[in-house]
Amino acid sequence: MESPSRNPLLLTHDNEELSDSEAGDNNPENRSGSQQEIKESFRRSSSMPVDRFNFAYIAFYILGMATLLPWNFFMTAEEYWQYKFRNLTSNNTDILTPRQIQFQPDLAMCSAIPTTLFLILNAFYSHKVSLKLRMVGSIVIILLLFSVTTAFVKVDTDGFQNPFFYFTLLIVFIVNIFSAILSGGLFGIAGMFSSEYISAVMSGQALGGVFTALAEVISITFTTAPTVSAFIYFMVGTGMLVLSLFLYLFVSKTLFFKFHVNQSHVKANHFSVNTDTSPLSSPAVTATTLATINRNYLQPNWRKIYDKIWVHGFSVWLVFVTTLSVYPAITVLITSVNRGHHHAWNDIYFLPVLNYLLFNAGDYIGRILSGWIKRPKNKPKLVAFLTVLRVGFVPAFLLCNITQKHPLPVLIYSDEVFILLMTFFAISNGYIANISLIYAPTVVEEHEKEMTSSMMAAFMGIGLTFGSAISFVLIQFVS
Repeated sequence: MESPSRNPLLLTHDNEELSDSEAGDNNPENRSGSQQEIKESFRRSSSMPVDRFNFAYIAFYILGMATLLPWNFFMTAEEYWQYKFRNLTSNNTDILTPRQIQFQPDLAMCSAIPTTLFLILNAFYSHKVSLKLRMVGSIVIILLLFSVTTAFVKVDTDGFQNPFFYFTLLIVFIVNIFSAILSGGLFGIAGMFSSEYISAVMSGQALGGVFTALAEVISITFTTAPTVSAFIYFMVGTGMLVLSLFLYLFVSKTLFFKFHVNQSHVKANHFSVNTDTSPLSSPAVTATTLATINRNYLQPNWRKIYDKIWVHGFSVWLVFVTTLSVYPAITVLITSVNRGHHHAWNDIYFLPVLNYLLFNAGDYIGRILSGWIKRPKNKPKLVAFLTVLRVGFVPAFLLCNITQKHPLPVLIYSDEVFILLMTFFAISNGYIANISLIYAPTVVEEHEKEMTSSMMAAFMGIGLTFGSAISFVLIQFVS
């Protein structure tokens, strides 16, 4: 199967290796030397580097899953958190404690604030830190903290519910710092490849949600004890993080990966290194000269990039503002109209299937469709208009069958209508977000692509924060 990416600029043999320091070396002089080494390697070769067996594409997919995997696992384990923060003096599960009601919006805030802050910092300062350190270090720290969360499943926290509540939110906060660093780095890398790889990252994020929701449904199917199902559930997440770590370590050593990461700098200088007349082949062009060009002439300017991509950024921002304002904080409070009739579908599976699994499956389908259809093409204002229309989902969900008493009437008293709302809500989220992220790097220069992708990730993070803040207000309204 052919690679999703084809680039006619440089040619090479698949089995040639470059130095390990090339991927992620941010020192301009070292980068220049790497470019010269790449040039010499490619000039001697007769075939361009290919993504063998689509290994890099698959790796980007799974790494995309890893960027949101902690958030998805924390969010989807609703039954486990409801058990941990239950009322210890009453068996009436219909009346929720303040901790049970507040956990999801607090979780969203503790996720969105560090995510936004560090996605913004990543867009401007990531080039000062080694790519390998950002990627590998982030995954390792997330893995360690996720393991702590898994261990606490087996700890009886009934005697210290409040400290455990705040401790969990602290872990969520720290995890999302490094998830943001990981996400920003991954989007920056994907921006150096063809658009299929950005789509792979975005689709991987959505697939991670599907994977998480399925893991939750399967775990509660085979055991009724919340702690047992949660332990199995979090162990699966830990295993996925380990897999992501090894995949990145392997893919970063491939020639295909190193070629694209370094090629963005070569193309930015408008050098064609597969000809004998290339300026790079002149002995007068030294590593120091190339470093000076990189520093002074081709440093990306965020203001210029912003002027080119702000409409794309607005669409991504508003998509996630709308989504996070009601999902999951409000949607987890919506129950089946037939709840309480001792039917497993209505009492047990309604929330994990129709809230988490349906949303994540629809989000995934939307992102896949955007990669296939790619419409509307080069019409960012039309995409922005569709994004504004999507805000209508917020009042629609507030009018559904919310269990908590609140001032609004229940006008949508139908499971079928709720399913339709959630389906279109999810598909539109994935489609619009992905189409904006795909086309943003196409309107900038080659040397601006990495910062563009990082800035789009920052727009997404800011949207998450705004949406989480709105959900915090809405949850006070309905509780």
